[in-house]
Amino acid sequence: MLPDATPEAGGTTAPPTRGRGSAERVTLRADLRAAVPDASAAVVVTAAVFAFFWARMESGTSSTVAVMPFMDDARTYWMYLLSQAFGWSGLLWAWGTVMLGLLLSGPRPARLPVSRQVLERWHRTTSLTTMALMFAHALMFAAELVRYEVELGWAARLWAGFADSFVPGWYDSGTGRTAIPIGQGALYLAIPLGLLFYVRHRIGANTWRRLHRFVIVVYVLSVWHTLLYGTNVWYGEWPRTVLWLLQLPVAVLLLVRLLRPARRGERLGAPGRRGGGSLPGWALRATGRAAAAAVVIGLLAVVVSGHDGGRDRPADAPASSPHPRETE
Repeated sequence: MLPDATPEAGGTTAPPTRGRGSAERVTLRADLRAAVPDASAAVVVTAAVFAFFWARMESGTSSTVAVMPFMDDARTYWMYLLSQAFGWSGLLWAWGTVMLGLLLSGPRPARLPVSRQVLERWHRTTSLTTMALMFAHALMFAAELVRYEVELGWAARLWAGFADSFVPGWYDSGTGRTAIPIGQGALYLAIPLGLLFYVRHRIGANTWRRLHRFVIVVYVLSVWHTLLYGTNVWYGEWPRTVLWLLQLPVAVLLLVRLLRPARRGERLGAPGRRGGGSLPGWALRATGRAAAAAVVIGLLAVVVSGHDGGRDRPADAPASSPHPRETE
């Protein structure tokens, strides 16, 4: 979503400046240093979310406990709460970096609060922070599973925690059989797609640009994983509706970016004419625009109707474990 060249006022794309030395090339090391303030803010937000979840569990109002009553002990299940906190801050950062990417790759706004270069740097640093938060979310989930499998030896516990958290299809209990592979897919796509930016001079700007468009798939998988498995949005109540509502700006900005792309070659045009491209390519672009419009309409319908796929809160919460213990 981060353009490789800056759109001009007429909608064309200015070519990169000739003679630009390697010293001016954006490097991963430089962006990692620039990401320190952003990552620090993410840690603060994660700590605040963790404290909020802890307080709700202590007060008896936790949705997680409503779904899994055996977890009614914050001091025992603190790693699970921390995994949740990393997950929510990761989703928040993913939302922000996707919004920045769509803003940068779409039609240039009349006014920006900061320069385009600053927005591009924010997009890169928030992307790096998002990847770190996603990995921390999975790592703390694995740590909780290692702690939980007390009847196994340490080697077996480490393998069980790693396999259930990082090996697609290994987790075999409840909704996690579907939700965890979706989350793993988001993580395993996010890292290479995010880091390809730093080797685009080797693979070519056009190749990088085509691959980078799939970042939106990472975000969709992340939201899907949360809607399926997030116990804090498990029930059909206002937190789940708010999560759906937050997807509206993303969908609208994506639709605007598709309808008014900054690059002339991405405009729809007329099939077969100059600038319109081949008929299959035109049909693909038209289908993408129609799909984005359908998503916007669907999100509006979900928010207005309240039918957001949430479960009904039961009078008697289940007491089963989401991950049965194993014995040697």
